[in-house]
Amino acid sequence: MLFIKHRVGFAWSFIEEGNDITFNIFFKSILEKALSFTFSNFIQGPYQYRRLTSEDAGKLFILVQNQPSSDLKFFKPHPFDELSILKQTSKKSFLMMGAFDDDKLVGYFFLRFFANKKCFVGRLIDKEYRGQGIGEVMNRIMYETAWRMKFRCLSTISRDNNAVMKAHASNKHMIVLKELKNNYLLVEFLPD
Repeated sequence: MLFIKHRVGFAWSFIEEGNDITFNIFFKSILEKALSFTFSNFIQGPYQYRRLTSEDAGKLFILVQNQPSSDLKFFKPHPFDELSILKQTSKKSFLMMGAFDDDKLVGYFFLRFFANKKCFVGRLIDKEYRGQGIGEVMNRIMYETAWRMKFRCLSTISRDNNAVMKAHASNKHMIVLKELKNNYLLVEFLPD
């Protein structure tokens, strides 16, 4: 899949479209039930956590623009221009979520679902809000949503991304599945 995504972009867009339709047909109601549980059980103040909508595209654009470029070197789940973000919010198999301080988006996290019952996770926290437990809540929401849907919860992590490697050093849910090219790891997050 990664080979197709990175080397044969036109084929990847067809795969994504088919996956989006399939996911919507078979997993939409399961996702809604899982989200209902996770958003009501893993939220802790003072921040609010919720699904992003098309109205949040500008807020995500601002969040990304305000981060150091070094923080975005390894974080490229999709293009971050405002139009691309807006298009991304309409994808059924790409769940975009946010952490908010009042009306300000201070954290972005997502689940990219595949119809083969695998999903990939990722997150970004505003540089001014790190170290406040936001990432821990994001992780619980992502992991529990995937696990309640009976999806495998995966991620690719660069060994060169010191911040992420440090953040996951004590993650009791993470196991390394295999080494990938360019110093990346394929990891899985397992339930307790």
